[in-house]
Amino acid sequence: MDFQKLSPRLDNIGITASTLCAIHCAVVPLLFTSLPLVGLGFLANAWVEWGMIIFALVIGVYSIGLSYWRTHRRSVPLFMLVSGFVIIMGGHAFTTTGKSEAMIVPVGGLLIAAAHYVNYRYTGACNHDHKTYKLKKVE
Repeated sequence: MDFQKLSPRLDNIGITASTLCAIHCAVVPLLFTSLPLVGLGFLANAWVEWGMIIFALVIGVYSIGLSYWRTHRRSVPLFMLVSGFVIIMGGHAFTTTGKSEAMIVPVGGLLIAAAHYVNYRYTGACNHDHKTYKLKKVE
């Protein structure tokens, strides 16, 4: 498969995975006690959380890294990706309550999703024109 066709798909997967990770990290600590009651107790498992983080990391590094080297050479998506993972790791390592973790970690997930979106735009995968149109002066 051609990289030009694969890159937007990877970014879409990355946006989805990172957003789901952010939602998971925000909701699970707040609903921790009620998850088993609705059959979703497995979501509170550390393996599920780390699996989501590792999946988002692999997709992010592959998609944004390849796009950087092969297409646009702009460091903004890479910086956003790394910053997002630093926020996630910092939120897990330095928060003392589930509530504070639920406020910090999703920011990292959303930043990673935004990195994929910026990468998507930089690779030219978005085909329509985003120029701002100015109103013409009526004479």
